[in-house]
Amino acid sequence: MSCDTRDSNPILVSACLLGVECRFDGGSKPLETLRRLAANGRVLPICPEQLGGLSTPRPPAEIHGGAGSEVLSGKARVEDDQGRDLSEAFRAGAHRSLELARLAGCTRAVLKERSPSCGVNHIRVGGELKSGQGVTTALLLEDGIEVVSDEFPELQEWIHED
Repeated sequence: MSCDTRDSNPILVSACLLGVECRFDGGSKPLETLRRLAANGRVLPICPEQLGGLSTPRPPAEIHGGAGSEVLSGKARVEDDQGRDLSEAFRAGAHRSLELARLAGCTRAVLKERSPSCGVNHIRVGGELKSGQGVTTALLLEDGIEVVSDEFPELQEWIHED
């Protein structure tokens, strides 16, 4: 994994990691390291699911039939726990997140692991934790944005916190 610690562009960050109560259950998962970074004006917070038009709270959702890249191509679906197809909302949120990242000049992102939008290494598929990426992560990586998980062991060094 490479990282140019001299990169002064904002880092795209899952808003729930900054304490914004936007998770499906209405909660957040704040990380103090990222909150300090935000206080210094070095992040662009996003919630792809809200950007896609979904409310908070909302029923939990999972990817069925693949991972994020397959949702983007229409080969897999994102469904909530009641079987409703949310794929279009997840695709729209991913594209809006990418648009914001481009506008702000973000070249790196820290996203919430296990999310159907933001999962970097793992997502829930059919009730089980599987290797794979969420919809937004897949799109950001396709565009060349470097993405790491909130669980990345060297996160503090990666973001080059001053």
